[in-house]
Amino acid sequence: MSFFKRAKKLDIGCFINIKTIRDHTKRVAFAEAEAQRQALRYAVRNTTLPQRTRAIAQLQLSQMHCYTRPTQIRNRCIMGGKGRGVLSDFKMSRFNFRLEALAGNIPGVKKASW
Repeated sequence: MSFFKRAKKLDIGCFINIKTIRDHTKRVAFAEAEAQRQALRYAVRNTTLPQRTRAIAQLQLSQMHCYTRPTQIRNRCIMGGKGRGVLSDFKMSRFNFRLEALAGNIPGVKKASW
């Protein structure tokens, strides 16, 4: 865990709990290592390269930190940090979205009535 430094000032809204901070750290680590990871994945899948080169690329890919994998990133609510029921357009959980919409804090969203 000492490999990744957490930023003293985080660049998105309100961080409530450690899960949200950890998710932010994973996103930053993924963005920094994405080009290297894609290059290694290309080298592993390229059958025209020598087998030894492909094996070395596979070893380097497997030794990369787990935070650099795209599957580690999870959509979380920016208000409460929940990982389930998150509306991706608003980056909020269903419950927080409902509260904010009813309070009129989300522009263009109003309660439906017919």
